[in-house]
Amino acid sequence: MTNRTKYVFVTGGVVSSLGKGIAASSLGLLLQRRGLKVCNIKLDPYLNVDPGTMNPFQHGEVFVLDDGAETDLDLGHYERFTDQSLTKHNNTTTGQIYNTIIARERRGDYLGATVQVIPHVTEEIKNRIKRFSQQPEKPDVVIVEIGGTVGDIESLPFLEAIRQMELEEGRENTMFIHVTLIPYISAAGEFKTKPTQHSVRELRAIGIQPDMLLCRCAQPLDESLRQKISLFCSVPTDGVILAQDVPTIYAVPLKFYEQNADAQVCKHFGLDTPEPDLREWEQLVEKINYPKKRLKIAICGKYVMLKDAYKSIIEAFIHAGAYNEVEVKLIWVSSEDIKQHGADELLAGIDGLLIPGGFGERGVAGKIEAIRYVRENNIPFLGICLGMQCAVIEFARNMCDLKDAHSFEFYRDLKHPVIHLMADQEGVTELGGTMRLGTYPCVLDEDSSSMKAYGTSEIHERHRHRYELNNAYRPMLEEKGLKLSGLSPDGRLVEIIEVPEHRWFVGVQFHPELKSRPTNPHPLFRDFVKAALEHNDEMNEVSVETNTNSTNEHSHEAG
Repeated sequence: MTNRTKYVFVTGGVVSSLGKGIAASSLGLLLQRRGLKVCNIKLDPYLNVDPGTMNPFQHGEVFVLDDGAETDLDLGHYERFTDQSLTKHNNTTTGQIYNTIIARERRGDYLGATVQVIPHVTEEIKNRIKRFSQQPEKPDVVIVEIGGTVGDIESLPFLEAIRQMELEEGRENTMFIHVTLIPYISAAGEFKTKPTQHSVRELRAIGIQPDMLLCRCAQPLDESLRQKISLFCSVPTDGVILAQDVPTIYAVPLKFYEQNADAQVCKHFGLDTPEPDLREWEQLVEKINYPKKRLKIAICGKYVMLKDAYKSIIEAFIHAGAYNEVEVKLIWVSSEDIKQHGADELLAGIDGLLIPGGFGERGVAGKIEAIRYVRENNIPFLGICLGMQCAVIEFARNMCDLKDAHSFEFYRDLKHPVIHLMADQEGVTELGGTMRLGTYPCVLDEDSSSMKAYGTSEIHERHRHRYELNNAYRPMLEEKGLKLSGLSPDGRLVEIIEVPEHRWFVGVQFHPELKSRPTNPHPLFRDFVKAALEHNDEMNEVSVETNTNSTNEHSHEAG
């Protein structure tokens, strides 16, 4: 639609966690629905090459892409909102930048020059942003989110690089959007705009003048306050967009559209586009906000104190819940608490259980106990990665009578290592980027819950693991009733396990949550929630019947 790629730069001020990723994703969706080709990228200021070796408590979820890149969780938002599969080029870190530059310096590529932040680091940053415009199917608009907060030392090279891009690409091809906070001081009974003014002043000192402000606030701002922000920040009043708290993040694009945020972007770039068709998105938000029923599904893991560690799982449940017209109320259960208080107490009344992925032995005993509880009580179950491996261990112990069955990941001297190191992981010593990562094919058994969910015999899913089901135990597990319903095409790796006699019991070695979309939920999450709904309906019928019988008995006694 346009000959030259346009660039939107999204920065953040005042405090972190204001929702820059959601804002960039929402804008991407709106521009995409206007018929534009959109590309979202994230620039992260940390020195790690990628978040793959970082503790979830430090960084939250690691979002794995089709090509195996371990990336920031905001790429999950980009994929979900724009329904695109991204690549490693959509996430750049300071660690990657310096890795590249130092390697070049060691090869002598700089011909003896002194390597400096300006121009070498900033040039590398700009090259990584501009490479999308050099592709055959180049995007109309590239939305670049700068991680961190204005004022952080780590972010300065990125901010300098985008300042330079305005000079090189032209004002008509670049736009700066600043996400800021308007705090409400309850003691004074008023909003305060000073933090935003200071944040914008910090940007302007660097040489960047915002074209639009996205003002995060808990309550609506009146027109006089918007005009004040406009005056002190040199931003047109209609460019002061409210990013008010909403019940669901999927309502954010609709709120931005109501304020003409996307129309202003198009006007800035001189793009003539049709109005976006948001009917499907409006229906999604309607279903999320007004569910017909409520379910309780437990997530049993060791990072439950930090919900961002399971961000894609949370979103996948929202997608599947909307599809089934139910609200999935997530019950967060620490796997370590299960050990102390027991599964019977902590999981009573749930409609389903999910055991997520993870690393390390801490909390595994609780996960195994939780799986035993739902398997024996016919409660729907979905195990992901380590969750599947724990299901295999539980089944081996309690159905195959291998009481000391465990995973080779946790104990080397095992009599029954039903979970073992993958053959191609032998001898691997470096932790970063060396697991089985990215998309791999899987062939499904025709007579399985998985096949019923997917509706196709071959699937492609994203992986992140080093260990797998030990093939030496496959005959015994199958003999005792465990169905190996998904295998790699060569039959060497077990990708999915099921218990056919159970209502719905599925464990997968991959991460289905990474491919779920708001208007196209992942098949396994969709059917898992459906099974949980059926379980809920049955329990309610039993409860009603029990109460009715109890009432009749009391009536008879009274008579």
